[in-house]
Amino acid sequence: MEHSGTTGSVVAERPDALALHVDGREVASYVWRSHLPASTAPRPYLHPVRTLAGTVVTDARPHSHTHQLGISIAAPDIGGRNFWGGRTFVAGHGPAWLDDHGAQQHRRWLRHTESELAHTLNWVDRDGAELLYERREIACHPLSPGAWTLSVRTRLLNATDNPLQIRSPAALGRVGAGYGGFFWRGPSRSERVRVLSSAGDGERAVNGTTAEWVAVSGAGQGGWTVVFAPADAITAADRWFVRSRDYLGVGSSLTWDRPLVLEPGGAIARHILAVVADGTLDSDAAGALAASARSAP
Repeated sequence: MEHSGTTGSVVAERPDALALHVDGREVASYVWRSHLPASTAPRPYLHPVRTLAGTVVTDARPHSHTHQLGISIAAPDIGGRNFWGGRTFVAGHGPAWLDDHGAQQHRRWLRHTESELAHTLNWVDRDGAELLYERREIACHPLSPGAWTLSVRTRLLNATDNPLQIRSPAALGRVGAGYGGFFWRGPSRSERVRVLSSAGDGERAVNGTTAEWVAVSGAGQGGWTVVFAPADAITAADRWFVRSRDYLGVGSSLTWDRPLVLEPGGAIARHILAVVADGTLDSDAAGALAASARSAP
C-alpha cells in the first residue's frame, strides 16, 4: 500500500531505515529495505537528505518519475535487466513497459554507526538469480559551518559465469540519455535553480561531459546547494548526466554510448562525494567546497 506525502511524492510504507548524523544533527535517512513495487527496481536509497539547517535536497517517488529514489545506485540495463525502474528503452521503439525489472537486496551489515554504514547487497533478476554482488559504503562528514560531505563508495562484482553488459539508453540510440550509476533526484521546487560546473554552466554545457565538479543551487527556504565531485581518477573519467528542466537530477554515469562489459568475476569500483550546503552558492564557492571535500581526510 502507498500514500501521497506532503510534497506530492508517492511514499512507500514500512521502510527499514537508518538515520545518519553530522555533529549530532540528522542529515539523511538510508532506506536499506524499501518494500517497493517491482516496477521501481526496488533498491536502497538515501531520502530525505537535508542541509545542516534542515532544508530537504532530495525527492523520492515523485508522481512524474515514481522510480526515482533520492540518492541511489541504479542502472537501466545490466545483462538485459532493468535495475533503474520505470519503462525500458527499446532500440528502434522507445520506452516501453516490460516485465524485466531487477532488485537490489540487502545481504548483511559490515558496519553502521551514527555517521557511517557499510553493507553487502545482491542484485537479482525477477526470478531471484544473482547478477551482481555489491559492497557499498556511505559516510557523512562535517566540512564547514554550513556544509557537510556525503561519501558514497560502491564496488560491483559480476556474480555470473558469463560476461555482463552494462548499457545506458544512449548506447541504444537515445541521444543524451547516458544515465546509470550514482544518481541524485533533486527536490521538486517552484523556484529557479542553477546548474554550475567546472566545465561551464547549464544543463547543455554539462550533460555528457566530464568535469571536476557539478553543482545544483536553489533559492528556496533560504537557499541550498549540492556539489558533486568524483573522489578518484577512475570515477573522474565518467561522464555526468544532468537534468534541470522537467526534473532535477545529477548522475555519474558508469557508461555512456558504449556498453561496459564486466567479465565473470570482474569488478568495478566508483567513489562519489556530494557536498550538501546551505545557501545559494556561485561557481567559485561551489568549486572551493568540491576541492575541500576531496582534500579532507
